[in-house]
Amino acid sequence: MAQNETNRANGMSRAVDRATDSNTFERVARAGHVMSGFVHLLIAYIIVQLAFGTGGNADQSGALGALAAKPGGRLVLWVAMVAFIAMALWRLAETVLGPHATENSGGDGDETSLLDRAKAFGLAVVYFAFAFSAYQFASGGGKSSGQQNAGMSARLMESGGGKILLVVVGLVAIAIGGYHIYKGASKNFLDDLKGTPSKLVEPLGLVGYVAKGLVIAGAGVLVIVAVFNADPSKATGLDGAVKTLGSAPFGQFLLILAALGIAAYGVYSFVMARYARM
Repeated sequence: MAQNETNRANGMSRAVDRATDSNTFERVARAGHVMSGFVHLLIAYIIVQLAFGTGGNADQSGALGALAAKPGGRLVLWVAMVAFIAMALWRLAETVLGPHATENSGGDGDETSLLDRAKAFGLAVVYFAFAFSAYQFASGGGKSSGQQNAGMSARLMESGGGKILLVVVGLVAIAIGGYHIYKGASKNFLDDLKGTPSKLVEPLGLVGYVAKGLVIAGAGVLVIVAVFNADPSKATGLDGAVKTLGSAPFGQFLLILAALGIAAYGVYSFVMARYARM
């Protein structure tokens, strides 16, 4: 029985390995970085609009909704959905094979490899969520993620267990944001690249990762604050974090800085499409 299980596992690993040898699969997966770049640039644009007093949701749903409203936008969203699914499947392949599947660099049983596999699985979940959101807006059924988050938070706050879960979600968001800040400040993101990118890549990645990390961590803090204040309207994710930033002293200036940082991450995503180690 154990031998059969081992054979099945090895067979699955070989099948995944063959899949990552496909140049077409890799190119479509890389397109996920391109679409991510566009989404971040749209979010940056919405943040600038907020800085100058116009409305909008400064998160993924706001960006996808803005794109869906443009001529040809829904077609682009269908393309984005396919690219996000491909990237999610690629991350699942890295979960099985280890990081950088085309380089055969993953080690079995290695602690670092296990951590990298866990991160790859987390990214797979994120990209599947992106794909689902793109599908919703492409098919005309997209909704504000901020409103959905607030509604779900309100339901969870009705029980003690739900409140604990929300606090855990907030702490996880803070940890993810902190990781982004660390990755940017330490310039570890350069390890994800191959070849010789432009010298502009380093400042783009540094600013982009730190800015995105601050926004994600801010969203996590707001979730925890919402729980202790019994105010689910504060737990609206990235949009809530950005708008809270705008209401602070010198809020307009801070929003413009946030927009520049998110835009830097968007441009860096285009670099990833070309130079990322896959």
